[in-house]
Amino acid sequence: MTSPAINTIAAGVVPYPPEVAERYRAAGYWTGQTFPALLDAAVAAHGPRTAVVGTGPSGPERWSYGELDARARGLAAGLAEIGIAPGDRVVVWLPNVPEYLETIFALFRLGALPVFALPAHRASEIRYFVEHAEATAIVTVGRHDRFDHAAAAAGIAAEVPSVRHVVVAAERDAELPDRALTLAALRRTPPDRLPGDDVDAGSVAFLQLSGGTTGLPKLIPRTHDDYLYSVRASAEICGLGPGTVYLAALPAAHNFTMSSPGLLGVVHAGGTSVLAPSPDADTCFGLIEAERVTLAAVVPPLAAAWVQAAGSTSRDLTSLTTLQVGGAKCAAELARRIPVALGARLQQVFGMAEGLVNYTRDDDPDDVVAETQGRPISPDDEIRVVDPADPDEREVPPGEVGALLTRGPYTIRGYYRAEEHNATAFTADGFYRTGDLVRITERGDIVVTGRVKEQINRGGEKIAAEEVENHLLAHPDVVDAAIVGVPDDFLGERTHAYVIPVPGREAPRPAALRRFVRERGVAAYKVPDTVEVVDAFPVTGVGKTSRRALRAALAARATENQAEEKPS
Repeated sequence: MTSPAINTIAAGVVPYPPEVAERYRAAGYWTGQTFPALLDAAVAAHGPRTAVVGTGPSGPERWSYGELDARARGLAAGLAEIGIAPGDRVVVWLPNVPEYLETIFALFRLGALPVFALPAHRASEIRYFVEHAEATAIVTVGRHDRFDHAAAAAGIAAEVPSVRHVVVAAERDAELPDRALTLAALRRTPPDRLPGDDVDAGSVAFLQLSGGTTGLPKLIPRTHDDYLYSVRASAEICGLGPGTVYLAALPAAHNFTMSSPGLLGVVHAGGTSVLAPSPDADTCFGLIEAERVTLAAVVPPLAAAWVQAAGSTSRDLTSLTTLQVGGAKCAAELARRIPVALGARLQQVFGMAEGLVNYTRDDDPDDVVAETQGRPISPDDEIRVVDPADPDEREVPPGEVGALLTRGPYTIRGYYRAEEHNATAFTADGFYRTGDLVRITERGDIVVTGRVKEQINRGGEKIAAEEVENHLLAHPDVVDAAIVGVPDDFLGERTHAYVIPVPGREAPRPAALRRFVRERGVAAYKVPDTVEVVDAFPVTGVGKTSRRALRAALAARATENQAEEKPS
């Protein structure tokens, strides 16, 4: 006799309408598979095969599927012993270490909910996640990237009543803050059955973070059913199998790294995940050579750095058959360089943690791969492209640029405990307002042209930053570019370009870059008003260019200049 299904948190979650959920089940998208069942299937089919390779607190690790499962079960038993229960929220604040997979599957085995944080987050953000989710524990590491994660977690635990435990991926005898336990000290002999074995596939499995473009990230509730559909479908589209060796160069907790097809897609396919401790080209090229990596996923700035480094590397990169680029739009100029420089097929990925994911396909023509962001996963992904200035959100004519709205079998219907924000982020009939500006080609591919709130309005002329960036990236001495709007009393906004030059070459002069853009035949108002050559861009925790930081730096500089110009 089986136990009744455990249904994790429902309060604060906007559910799929019952008739819609039934339709997705009838279509075969939602199969009732849970995350514990995903690992069970992988162990049954691929038990001795290598599941994960990486370097953790104890040094290099290489675990089979059977070993990963045994460790997750043992940790689940220990976490249950200290009181972590089904439905509890646990902030997982780990870098790319093998213990990341052990931890999340241990929590799934308990029916507890991981709340995924990025290693670059700091105490103020982690405290917000803890308080908003009412987390009972934080799982982290000791020191990482010159920051004491364990001490920060202990400080939060001392201030937030809901946090009962801090668990650290460290040696058993490591020096830890008070109240902290190690993963090693918690591992126990597990019972035959754990609470997560009876979880309801329609219930919330974990909480992810939104991109956080309007302040602190929102929490995204994902169910076993909806998320695992996207994982399985992504693995099929991307051609994953037992021979896949996937390099996780980006943070493991990022949605791209998790499921597109990512670490979880590799588990579904029975392949091997290699966790890179750093995304830099030297580290990753070494892992590609050593582990014979076949698939890797990066964001555009990282792709640009890899392309540049490939010209001088002595590493053997011939095993790499596909490089996925996502997280932000990949400019066409960069897209065309990737196959030449790395000898790998490019796959563009455009998606969001809230749901919708698009891929270019293996059989797409080269121009489609270079110039579009692909097509949705599911036949039931509903897409609307609407006029962002129209209060009635009427759809724009085919092929024209508009704001992207979407709903479907793996797109959420609302953020967690965010009723006021949900009223603007979602339509009354359940479409998610992505904030992206796109157009749809005749064959149905999506082309991302910018963000609704990132358009620059220069004297009434609208400028998509990505378009101008693409022109700058065509310059042979430019490795990356970002355009931001600068407040201007006369025009409303002017454009300012930040440009990173190719290392080792003489940096191009700003006037020459402006002339280069002008000579490419663009409208005069699209030529950057000012250009600044810099060594690097500020980035978000996952490695995307942070335009918010660029704008903040410009605003601070403008304020200083205005103060200096005023008469004393």
